[in-house]
Amino acid sequence: MNNKLNKIVLGGGCHWCTEAVFQSLIGVDKVEQGYVASINENNNFSEAVIVHFNSELMPLKTLIEVHLYTHKSTSNHSMRSKYRSAVYTFSESQMEESENIIKGFQEDFENKLITKIYPFQSFKPSREAIQNYYQKDPNKPFCKTFIAPKLRFLLQRFSHQVNPSKVRHVEATTV
Repeated sequence: MNNKLNKIVLGGGCHWCTEAVFQSLIGVDKVEQGYVASINENNNFSEAVIVHFNSELMPLKTLIEVHLYTHKSTSNHSMRSKYRSAVYTFSESQMEESENIIKGFQEDFENKLITKIYPFQSFKPSREAIQNYYQKDPNKPFCKTFIAPKLRFLLQRFSHQVNPSKVRHVEATTV
């Protein structure tokens, strides 16, 4: 098999939730949870994950689609400095592709997408105790309240891209 391993950084909500969402997908090799910064006025750190993925199994377009639907990508709420709605890219071509993908999905949303594309600058991993948050204990109240509904949504909308062993604690019920 031709292994087309790529990476992209996604931020939008709590990195515990974002981490669990992307860990659940087929074609995602690794998810690094932490804090990311870009350049200029966006050089402050906000919560995000680095997603390492096989583009033959999980296209960038699908990753961005999942991202847009699993956080408040149209809501410019007061916590946006901590939870920046963004895609951080590693190259000009990845930036251009990501911009085109988001433009293409705008028609699927009633409100304007606020998700921005930024160049990746730096990353600080979360402390070990909170990494793999959902996978370590899916029965924690935070997991049941905030992460499980996102995983149920994944099972409903993206079922053919979800790794069943990663969502074993979630039933495919209505969100």
